[in-house]
Amino acid sequence: MDFAEQAMNLFGDSEEDEDEDEDNTTTTNANSNYSNDDQDKDQQRSSSSSSGASSSSSGASSAASSSSSSSSSNRSSSADEEEENDPNRSEVRSSSYNSHDYVSNNDTNSHYYEHDEEVEDKDLFGSDNEDYVKTPANSVHPVPVLPPIRVMNNQPRGGFGRGRWQNDRGPGLLPRPGPYPQRQNFGYGPKFFNGPRDERFVSELKFKSEETLSRKATVFQEPCELACYSRVEGGDVYFDDRSLRLFKRLITEDIGTDLNEGFDTFIPKKDLGSQGFGDFLSTIRNKNIPLQNMHFVTYRNNLNKILGTAYMRHEPWEMGVHKRNGVVYLDVHKLPERPQSELDRRRCYWGYCFETLATEDPRRADGEAIHHVDANVEYCSVIKTKLGAHRILMGAEMDCCDSTDEGRRFYVELKTSRELDYHTEERFEREKLLKFWIQSFLAGVPYIVVGFRDDGGRLVRTERLRTKDVTHRVKMKNYWQGGVCLAFADEVLCWLYGTVKENEDYILQFAHPFTRLELLQAQTCPNSITEHVQQL
Repeated sequence: MDFAEQAMNLFGDSEEDEDEDEDNTTTTNANSNYSNDDQDKDQQRSSSSSSGASSSSSGASSAASSSSSSSSSNRSSSADEEEENDPNRSEVRSSSYNSHDYVSNNDTNSHYYEHDEEVEDKDLFGSDNEDYVKTPANSVHPVPVLPPIRVMNNQPRGGFGRGRWQNDRGPGLLPRPGPYPQRQNFGYGPKFFNGPRDERFVSELKFKSEETLSRKATVFQEPCELACYSRVEGGDVYFDDRSLRLFKRLITEDIGTDLNEGFDTFIPKKDLGSQGFGDFLSTIRNKNIPLQNMHFVTYRNNLNKILGTAYMRHEPWEMGVHKRNGVVYLDVHKLPERPQSELDRRRCYWGYCFETLATEDPRRADGEAIHHVDANVEYCSVIKTKLGAHRILMGAEMDCCDSTDEGRRFYVELKTSRELDYHTEERFEREKLLKFWIQSFLAGVPYIVVGFRDDGGRLVRTERLRTKDVTHRVKMKNYWQGGVCLAFADEVLCWLYGTVKENEDYILQFAHPFTRLELLQAQTCPNSITEHVQQL
């Protein structure tokens, strides 16, 4: 099939009706003109008939065109009558005629219909297509450029704006309040810290994100008490529970008591250094507690620091690390502190006074004022537990104990805090409750009794907390997660035990810029650990 035949078939025409198409085209033009002006309908019908008759050149074609014209005239006459009766239908037929009018009046299409043989030589995209040839290669319209995106809710630190600190570009609308010194190392945060490394440096542990640690499930075994020892007035140590005090359940009757009573006769706690750790090791030897399967031997205080560092990244600390016979001993190191003021000493005493007030003292009569508080008297429990894969033997000081109706003894932790208000409640739950929970959870203490006092040191109220309920209290507020603390401690202990070497001494520290734990080489080992290993 050639191009002409294919095109004719596409439009529903055939070669046999080629002559009729020409006459029909003329008739269609007449009919389409008929619909344009209602006043000249008769004149256009007559002109359509005469044009159809004059266009014939032979008898057969004349007859065909005459019949075609007459039929068209008849249809037009009937259409006229219908249009007079139904104007809406006239509009519809008018639109149909207009579509044929578009085909006939278009020069290209009429040329295509009348000269089929010439279509084969046409190229629609060649030089004969004037519109296409005249199209420029480059657009005369410029390419639009979008304006830069401005994020108004993420301004850089130190920029202009309300309340910004002063910087090299000038002050903001409000200068930094107060006579505080300018911020140091502006623009050089902890992640860019490149200070000189300590020459004693051995290894470091960089912190993982809270989200990463929260996906790690760390198992913690229920603590089991193996032994205990007591320190009495004068400093003597006994391997029994004579210094353990009994919790006073009617503590609410003492609300309103002034916690400053007995401050003048208060005996502060002495810094025993490695001697205190030596008493703990002596208890282990006295009770013949095996250490072959132990990984860490430590005071609970060291574990409190490690677990708390998962969230509290602003408190420096350090501890001694000494590996002997496959056991890592963690010794407590006390960092230098600023001199305490009178108010600092009183606040420290308020805690010891509340412990005395909340426990039974057979030497003090009812209603008698508190006096002669000695902070050196203590009771310590030796506990075995397991954190992840690490078996731990630790010593923990206990404040007091209580017992169930069945006679089972359990420990109670006593704490003091300033009375809460709208501004201090969040900090209390973020920081203090975290410390309370870590200290009680590690030793298996089920209850915490908090004595709230005012700024003058007077007891306002008391509250008993279940240790397992503390995490639920802060869970919905997303302040901290106990599982993150355990996962962080497991990471630290894994790194520590795999890094330290046998018969070598180290210092584990957490210091400025508070982005990592550092393990430093140490030169000496405490005598209490050396003597303990020799006596095993």
